[in-house]
Amino acid sequence: MASPQYVIAIDQGTTSTRAIILDHASQIVSVGQTEHQQYFPHPGWVEHDATEIWDNTREVIGHALGRASLTRHDIAAVGITNQRETTVVWDRTTGKPIAPAIVWQDTRTQDMVDRLAADGGSDRFADRTGLPLATYFSATKIAWLLDHVDGARERAEAGELAFGTTDSWVLWNLTGGTDGGVHMTDVTNASRTLLMDLRTCQWNDELLAAFDIPRSMLPEIGSSSQVYGTVHGSQLLRETPVAGILGDQQAATFGQAGFSAGAAKNTYGTGCFVIVNTGTEIIRSDNGLITTVAYQLGDDDPVYALEGSIAVAGSLVQWLRDNLGLIGDAAEIETLAEQVDDNGGAHLVPAFSGLYAPYWRPDARGALVGLTGFVTKAHIARAALESTAFQTSDVLDAISSDVTLTELKVDGGMVANELLMQFQADILDIPVVRPAIIETTALGAGYAAGLAVGFWSGLDELRELWHEDKRWTPQMSSQERERRLRVWHKAVTRTFDWVDGDT
Repeated sequence: MASPQYVIAIDQGTTSTRAIILDHASQIVSVGQTEHQQYFPHPGWVEHDATEIWDNTREVIGHALGRASLTRHDIAAVGITNQRETTVVWDRTTGKPIAPAIVWQDTRTQDMVDRLAADGGSDRFADRTGLPLATYFSATKIAWLLDHVDGARERAEAGELAFGTTDSWVLWNLTGGTDGGVHMTDVTNASRTLLMDLRTCQWNDELLAAFDIPRSMLPEIGSSSQVYGTVHGSQLLRETPVAGILGDQQAATFGQAGFSAGAAKNTYGTGCFVIVNTGTEIIRSDNGLITTVAYQLGDDDPVYALEGSIAVAGSLVQWLRDNLGLIGDAAEIETLAEQVDDNGGAHLVPAFSGLYAPYWRPDARGALVGLTGFVTKAHIARAALESTAFQTSDVLDAISSDVTLTELKVDGGMVANELLMQFQADILDIPVVRPAIIETTALGAGYAAGLAVGFWSGLDELRELWHEDKRWTPQMSSQERERRLRVWHKAVTRTFDWVDGDT
């Protein structure tokens, strides 16, 4: 039998799950994709049904294989990439989640964050974890479930419950679930929990004690590129090795061939995430950035990164579509925004879950400011797109204090929006570069899995697979850029201090 000619990447994202088959030249052969329901049961709460996500995972694998007329014998390895921080807790015996998954955007644990920050501030654990205390990360979500689901804490302490971000949930089910499923995660996802020590890349007992989380719940931490197990015998990909795991933003960096210190990318998805590779050195930021693990290949030393996380980007377009009915389809926003030359003085600051980097203001809430009778829905559409570019500019300003950037590689669904990409280059005053394949998250997961099984020979081969598609260069005058940024920053300050104790 001929050797397998493809790898498959499972991209378990915030709004959908996809299976993407890649060939040896890193070209996309076929895609299966299914959206899952978003639940907002209370203000600030965001939930997913983890069982629906697993059902969708199996479905999209079948779609991708079927559309390419391939079988498991054609697939060398499976890679997984995932929405990070989103927290699933399930029963090891039944395989059922004990409650809906708490999504990374969810802010219900702010009171717990405030209590922990009262002793040592928001950077209380930053030296060990690289992270500020925030509702964004997994630890307070786990603790909330243990404290609010009947009997959960007792069951967890008895070893009956398992925690995982969605990579662990998918891996456990792929490899057998209740029938011997592998309970693991990789260093990139573990580094987003507030429970892993960046220096050792292992769970830290003092952190577990601070959040009152039993160690028995946690998955084993592995590298980003190794064989974790094989797909269980009853599934379409049975006996195929699962050999790569990367959190979605680290996967996008890997897929952009960002293997060298100083390489930077921004992914425009549900949120925006700027990552800068800092090599094997842990660099701490004084400017509101996260220190995280970029990737680890097998037994090699981990590679670290600085990251600026923006909570709302593409999801703002979905909000304009679904909540306001401003557009009928997400792609329509560019056409609508192109009807006007600027935002008409309106600025939309989408602090729906507070503001993440570089502000870290959980008290902020979204605001549409600068309204006059002149403003139309086209101006609001343009203001929504511009908000993504402005937020990215704020993060890159913080990064520039630590690392000098000469260009920004971009990926994710929003980079098809050329109006946004030109405005991004204008407001950053550096070139913005789009790769030939924008599905870099799937590429990264596929690359990690392929490296582990010898499908690709190493990083040099992967570098050769990256190709530029289009480059935008700045066209805005420095005076206009400064004016636009000044007004944007004024709009941002209007969102501060919105949440009071009784709101």
